[in-house]
Amino acid sequence: MKFSKKTISNIVFVIIIGLLLYPPTKVYFIRLISFSPSVITDDKQEKLTDYNWNLKGLNTANIDFNETKNKVVFINFWATWCPPCIAEMPSIQKLYDDYKDKVTFVFVSNENWTVIDDFYIKNSYNLPTYNTLSKVPGQLKSNSIPATFIIDKKGNIITDKKGPANWNSAKVRELLDELIK
Repeated sequence: MKFSKKTISNIVFVIIIGLLLYPPTKVYFIRLISFSPSVITDDKQEKLTDYNWNLKGLNTANIDFNETKNKVVFINFWATWCPPCIAEMPSIQKLYDDYKDKVTFVFVSNENWTVIDDFYIKNSYNLPTYNTLSKVPGQLKSNSIPATFIIDKKGNIITDKKGPANWNSAKVRELLDELIK
């Protein structure tokens, strides 16, 4: 049986598309093309105006977001079923491991703890995770996940990234080191 060049190229195309749709390959590909997030320029930064947000700790204590005032905060909205979220989690875990005592990390999901705990156990993650108990501040709302924000001590939103990123990059670490000073 002889295949034409067109048939071979169509088969290769279908295989590539199939691999990209297959979740483990999709996550790997997303991780491969994820770069460091951009920092918002000073003239475009917004100051967070609403800290009235209550969060239920799933594997940590509950938090009144007002407690994060005057602190550097890393907020990530995510879900266990989201391939871009899954792709960026290893870099976030590494960042958390090194900065958890200097930066307030807030990981927000609307999933129940059983689902998240199974995901964490499977992947050896230990990120402080919350469900929201009250309305998310408007400046932190997003129609897509992952959505990640870095807020400085003055309440300025320094990074507003929708989609996956490499959070363990030298660029992000330099940013956090600068904000912690």
